[in-house]
Amino acid sequence: MDFFKLIGTFILDYFAVFLGFVIVVAFILFVYDRYIQRRHALLISYPVIGRFRYLFEALREPLRQYFAEESFYESKDKIDWVYKAAKDRPNFVSFSVAQPFNESRFLLKHSQNVLNDDEVSSDFGVVFGKNREIPFVSKTPVIRSAMSDGALSPEAVRAFSLGGAKGGFIINIGEGSLTSNHLFTHRPKLGECDYLEVIKPTAFANFVYDLADKLTNRNVAAKLFRTILLHKKTQNTYIFDPDTRVLFRVNWSASLEAFPTKVPSDLPDMIFQMSSGLYGVRDSSGNFDEDRFKKVMRFCKMCEIKIAQGAKQTGGKLAGKKVSADIAYYRGVPEGKDLFSPNRFPYAKTTDELLEFIQKLQTLSGKPVGFKIVVSDVESSEDLIKAIANRKANGKNIPDFITIDSSEGGSATAPLELMESIGLNTTNSLYIVDMLVRKYNLKDDIKLVATGKVLTPDDIAILLSLGADAVGIARGFMMSGGCIRARLCSGYGSHVCPIGMATQDEKARASYLVVKKGLEIANYHKNLLSGLKTILAVVGVDHISKLSRKNLSYRKDDGLYFDIDNYFRKKLNLEA
Repeated sequence: MDFFKLIGTFILDYFAVFLGFVIVVAFILFVYDRYIQRRHALLISYPVIGRFRYLFEALREPLRQYFAEESFYESKDKIDWVYKAAKDRPNFVSFSVAQPFNESRFLLKHSQNVLNDDEVSSDFGVVFGKNREIPFVSKTPVIRSAMSDGALSPEAVRAFSLGGAKGGFIINIGEGSLTSNHLFTHRPKLGECDYLEVIKPTAFANFVYDLADKLTNRNVAAKLFRTILLHKKTQNTYIFDPDTRVLFRVNWSASLEAFPTKVPSDLPDMIFQMSSGLYGVRDSSGNFDEDRFKKVMRFCKMCEIKIAQGAKQTGGKLAGKKVSADIAYYRGVPEGKDLFSPNRFPYAKTTDELLEFIQKLQTLSGKPVGFKIVVSDVESSEDLIKAIANRKANGKNIPDFITIDSSEGGSATAPLELMESIGLNTTNSLYIVDMLVRKYNLKDDIKLVATGKVLTPDDIAILLSLGADAVGIARGFMMSGGCIRARLCSGYGSHVCPIGMATQDEKARASYLVVKKGLEIANYHKNLLSGLKTILAVVGVDHISKLSRKNLSYRKDDGLYFDIDNYFRKKLNLEA
């Protein structure tokens, strides 16, 4: 009690001083706002009080998800599902959903003969590039959609790499190129790793590491270890191996023969995305470098050419403040300058040129190669699929997969005028491409990857039923890694990602817990597959390959469509 009395006395004694201080500061602000500053008209009319407007505006987005009704997804329950799945908590909802699903939507048909869990296959594998020298047999139909190192912090990339290696899902590395951070789980054998630049520890570095590990934690210890052995600008280009305490990064100057002939088993399954900037596979003049591409593909299972993205038709945009020395090193670009990719992929002036380039990449790597598009109508899509069918008829290589992005696709940075305004939505786009590959007898040759607003197992099941072989998820994986949807990803302005996930700001990044979040990301994927298996049982299907449009109906304001084809034919004005 004496302690609380002491605190109370202190507050009473100094309250007048504190109040006086507040009054003086408020008076100074009043004079400044009304008579000195000329940047904000609001502050001239409402000095001091007007500043609350900017405070509330800054807090609006970070706090929106906690108090506002969910408007982007079907309900807040779907958002909550992601966070609970990442924590590996029971994902049941009591009484009812928070926001009833009243809008038009796809419905999964309940079977009259449901299956027990042991009757549903746990094999979720998908085979890409069955005709390639080195096909890719995925363990899952789930792909973490393309995210670049640069848009993401180095710590976030490491967390995703850990999650991918532990959880067994596929990581599309995004257009920022393959980086050391993607090799976070790699444990090279010393003496057999000429493809790496290796820095061995000194006695002093070991001493500091051990001391810091005992007094603080391993993250602080590793940071000090890096600081001792590395130049500040290159610290994030090296990975720390806690077993051997060496620091390593890829030695791109090493000969191709020095690189692993097979993707190291301790790495996640990765898709290399090649963008219009050719980042990571360009020479000093910015042209395609065949030798560098071969080296990159020694770590990746497939290659995807980014022709278009729903939210960002004009290519990737990275603010200069995000183009650190590390990013510049990985991509082969100047440090500190805004990085805007060209609109058009340099080897895709025509469809034939694109398809020839794809064949070239297949030959160079021996692995599956596909491309990412946005669908806007049936006619242009049919021209593309017809050109692929003609190549097949002439005995030429064809793409192994097509990634279908949509107007619903996400982006850390994109012009508002493109978001939600370019291309068709995910389900319409997928239906069109699936219809066309079936029409031209390409369904067995080309895998379809659908992306856009996928969060939960039912989202995956619906897209697989509509013809997708795999599904790309971006926002869901971001949230599983800790994203709070503050919408401060771009790096423009004074604000940065508050959790250190989508920023290069060192102070913000320092708070991101790589291992903890990596395991939570893996949990999210595990629960996606668990939920998907439950859905398969309920609809009476024992394997994901057997999902089809027959498992769906569509509820609309003007009634129900039990035949999905009828719904799409009417909606898209397709011939019967």
